[in-house]
Amino acid sequence: MDRPDIKVAVIDMNNGHPNQGMRCIKEIVENYITQSDLKVTYEVFDPRQHLQLPDTSFDIYISSGGPGSPYEGEGEAWEEMYFDLIRDLFLHNQLPGADKKYIFLICYSFQLISRLFNVGKVTRRKGNSFGVFPVHKTMKGMKETLFEGLPDPFFAVDSRDWQVVQPDHQVINDMGAAILALEKIRPLVPLERCIMAMRFSPECIGTQFHPEADAPGMASYFNEPKKREAIIKEIGPLKFNNMLRQLYDPEKIALTQRMLLPGFIDQAVQKLCPVY
Repeated sequence: MDRPDIKVAVIDMNNGHPNQGMRCIKEIVENYITQSDLKVTYEVFDPRQHLQLPDTSFDIYISSGGPGSPYEGEGEAWEEMYFDLIRDLFLHNQLPGADKKYIFLICYSFQLISRLFNVGKVTRRKGNSFGVFPVHKTMKGMKETLFEGLPDPFFAVDSRDWQVVQPDHQVINDMGAAILALEKIRPLVPLERCIMAMRFSPECIGTQFHPEADAPGMASYFNEPKKREAIIKEIGPLKFNNMLRQLYDPEKIALTQRMLLPGFIDQAVQKLCPVY
């Protein structure tokens, strides 16, 4: 029997802004393609800038982070098209005997889908969160197969002005969803810890952090003069230098990058092609 082809759709939510995230996502997908015995192909779609979205014929969907407010698409054609795609994929996955569609949502995409399904309140943070931070697993996160091999807490790159808080547990339970991780513990900050990862369905997972981020890309970004100055002003030179050291720690963001998105692709392919 011929081996089935695997089609991956990468949805670029950056609205034309240059970024390291898309480079990292492409490299992860391309590395998987190089190492796989299967025929795996991918295409990139740009909904916010060019109204480009994949149809439902793909097997795996990776939707990136991006700049701006997760509300700025309200009433825009691209957002309705994007939401329609996600609804169609979820409906498809409920069909008896259907080949499943696997979805990974990163940062901005995670916030959008949290809005779509009303799993919590999507709000602006009091300040920007940017850097390498610990992410704490919940009890359900401890049982999440994709998180196997990651310590608790594990470390990830955070870059956001928005957050998902005040989870609606009734909606989450009715969906069969689960909160997998929360942001760092801040004992001196009287604010709710936001949701950092959620499994929306057996086929769909989202992270508020950037699992695709790598050390060279983040070091380049941190050392841009304006960004460097802003970070040092916010956290001080000592914490900034410590953050740079953390980038190259093999047990921190390198481990997260190695485990999560490649693991998601591999798990999806194994379920799509169990005989291989």
